[in-house]
Parts: sequence; structure tokens; C-alpha cells
Amino acid sequence: MRDRLALYGAQCSVFFRGFLEHPRMVGSIIPSSRFTVRRMLEPVNWRETKLFVEYGPGIGTFCRPVLERLRGDGALIVIDTNPIYIDYLRKTIRDPRFHAVLGSAEDVEQIVADHGFEKADYVLSGLPFSTLPAGVAPAIAAATHRVLRPGGAFLVYQFTAACRDFMAPHFARIDQGFEWLNILPCKLFWGWKAEGEQPGQN
Repeated sequence: MRDRLALYGAQCSVFFRGFLEHPRMVGSIIPSSRFTVRRMLEPVNWRETKLFVEYGPGIGTFCRPVLERLRGDGALIVIDTNPIYIDYLRKTIRDPRFHAVLGSAEDVEQIVADHGFEKADYVLSGLPFSTLPAGVAPAIAAATHRVLRPGGAFLVYQFTAACRDFMAPHFARIDQGFEWLNILPCKLFWGWKAEGEQPGQN
């Protein structure tokens, strides 16, 4: 128990340091709860998931649960603009399926291609859409839609519903949820890319 508390304290310290240095790019000052993690990942079809992408992984709150569920030949790419988080994840997650990239979610298509994939099955984001610099949120939403395979989904958790405005032009179906057991309680969104959708369609 003492070791677990020490690890949690160290993780929170890294997370908080990253928040202080880049507050507009981090959605919270503490990691998401296990209840939020479970709810967000519930709709994922893990059997068919070859590539899972995450924006703003922080200290890896979602990374480990994703890797536990991900098939043996799958891959998890996480993208963050904060070198503190990327360095921490590269040092603490030793899994050949895991790839931590220092970069912007706007460049997700190039990042996915650089890792040998054409499309992602799911993209998860905890980025604070309401506080991102002007133009960044709509660019991320558009790039995410393009990089997803038909039938894939954009999974977003936020404290506000601002992200829905950026998702709506691209995703005809957006499921919504709410998780009380989180600090703070958060809104959950799953934007689904239509089956059979042709490249370039929104």
C-alpha cells in the first residue's frame, strides 16, 4: 500500500507540473478516475482494434488500461505537445505496442502514417477544447475524422460540452454520457464515423 501511494504521489506530481507549464493544453490538474476510464472505453470493440490513438495522455491514466485490453498485434500511439509527459511515458511504459510522440494532434494523419498505418480504429482525447488556441480545436476535429476508419470513433471526455460543437460538423452520430465519479464530474462523448463513408466525406 505504501508503494502504491508513493507511486500515485509521484504520478500526480508529474501531472501537476505539466499542468503548470502548459495549463491551456491540460484538461485537469489531476488524472481521470478509474470510473471515467471504464465508461469511456466501454464501446470499444477490442477484437477489431489494430490502432488506438490518444491525444493528451498525461501520465498514462488511459494508456495502461488500453494496453491491457489491446490485442497482441495492436498498437497504441499517444500524442502530446508536453515533453514532460512524453519523457515520463517513454521511461515508465515498456511495451512494444506503445509509441509516445511529441507533437500536435493536428498532425495525427502524418503521425499515423509514419508508424505504418493508414487509419486509426479509435481516437481518444481529453484535450480541453474550450481553451485551445484559436483554430486548433476545429483542425483537430477535422483531422481526427479523416484519420478514422469507417465505423471507428472519436472518444472525448471534457468538463464542458464545447467539444461537441467541433465534432458535430464531422460526426453525424454523437453519443453522450456523464460520469459523476470523477474530479470534477465530466461529460463523455463518442463520435462515430459512418460505416461505408468515403474518403473526404464529413
